[in-house]
Amino acid sequence: MARHNREARGSDQRGESYELSYQPDWLRLVKVTRMLESGRQSTKTLFRNCVKREQAPGTRVRTRISSRDQRVEFEIEIDDPQGVVRRIIVETAPPAGDEPLVFTIDGQRPQKRR
Repeated sequence: MARHNREARGSDQRGESYELSYQPDWLRLVKVTRMLESGRQSTKTLFRNCVKREQAPGTRVRTRISSRDQRVEFEIEIDDPQGVVRRIIVETAPPAGDEPLVFTIDGQRPQKRR
């Protein structure tokens, strides 16, 4: 059985804060990408899980990301009984014409078989 979700905080390129709820035995890192005024793209690691996997993840992948100031809040849940999901990409369209944000949610690398 996988462990319960953990809570964390992170900030993006503009210093905006985010709250994350994640599965510690699955999540490796979360990145946020946004377009800059210059037209270039900027990606920043929002959160990196430095804790080593203690057990195999469960069959459901569940992550929640929210930012009150950015008016972004979503939770994704994916059934993954075979453990094949490695990356999830979520593109948001915040209200009031704010620029889209792209979140890349990377899972842990699979454990080597012995």
